[in-house]
Amino acid sequence: MTESSTPTFRPEIAKRPAVDLPKAVVQATASAMPSSGAAASKSEHPDPKVLLIGREISLSGQITACDKVIVEGKVEAQLTDSRFVEVSESGQFKGSAEVEEAEIRGRFEGRLSVRGRLLIRGSGKVSGEIAYGQIEIECGGEISGTVQTVAAGSNRSSSSAAAE
Repeated sequence: MTESSTPTFRPEIAKRPAVDLPKAVVQATASAMPSSGAAASKSEHPDPKVLLIGREISLSGQITACDKVIVEGKVEAQLTDSRFVEVSESGQFKGSAEVEEAEIRGRFEGRLSVRGRLLIRGSGKVSGEIAYGQIEIECGGEISGTVQTVAAGSNRSSSSAAAE
């Protein structure tokens, strides 16, 4: 019997037993694929609006209406009408941002207004005009510029990061 160059169907290959994949791979694949009930659940629980600016990507302009913005590259922008911004260790954000919450591991330069919690991790550096509801700075984290609190319903504020 001679082999031809044309591929042939081999039923023994098609009927191979399933390969055992690690549970984490199966779960990640299943969560990435839309389920059969996805259309019905979209109206009940809309998908979050997430913008990821990956490493070695530069973005400039205006960003609006995101639930979560993750910066791993370089961004020069105005960020408004968003709930959460995260600047990773490799990320740089220059411009202005008005958000509910922020977590800074990389660099933020400009005007940052956080109505809720501002978390500056040990590798984070924030400079410029900063306003926050609550703040947490890990050991090694840096903040400089004009700093003030945003208190709901009052005009209470404290200025000057150098004085604190």
